Amino acid sequence: MTGLPGSVLAVFAHPDDAELWAGGTLAHHAAHAPVTVAVAHHSPQRDAEAAAGARVLGTLLHQADALDVPALHQLLMDLRPDVVITHPLRDVHPDHRRVAGTVLAALPEPVIATGHPRRVYTCDTYNSLTLDGPLTADTIVDVTATFHTKIAALREHASQPIDDHFGPMAEHLGRLWGARIGTPYAEAFTAVPVLGRLPGATQL
Repeated sequence: MTGLPGSVLAVFAHPDDAELWAGGTLAHHAAHAPVTVAVAHHSPQRDAEAAAGARVLGTLLHQADALDVPALHQLLMDLRPDVVITHPLRDVHPDHRRVAGTVLAALPEPVIATGHPRRVYTCDTYNSLTLDGPLTADTIVDVTATFHTKIAALREHASQPIDDHFGPMAEHLGRLWGARIGTPYAEAFTAVPVLGRLPGATQL
């Protein structure tokens, strides 16, 4: 596939997940197409941090009381994104696994009705380790140009241990995946079949 990135719906469990796991990629896509980050409401402080982070990335923010199957089904029907991003299905974090499973459960009817999303990907996780072992990524995106935006957005989550924990992990993972494709920074994704079809694309 050539041309500019398409629209994205990124569905995550926690307010800082978008920045941590896919912030560079989302910022890149947001410069060319609509990008919506969907996350459930948390505390007022964390909700405000999510809004601030989204502004830095240049994305839209959809905060819901619950990200259940009916809510995600409606969101998919309304937005008709080209790409959906969520957590690994076998993520080590139970909240991440739950959200990923809900996304997959909501997908079939919108895909049949609208043809969207065309591509679905899962993102990175803590030190790239899932319950089944090391993450196997088949798509690695160069985010060198947007890595500073990713970190700036991550720092909007002041209630979280950014400087001591998440920031250094983002730096480490960015450099690790970047080294695999010969760039300073990159983010890793794994394609998920959509009704038995994998994406024939070289970008998200």
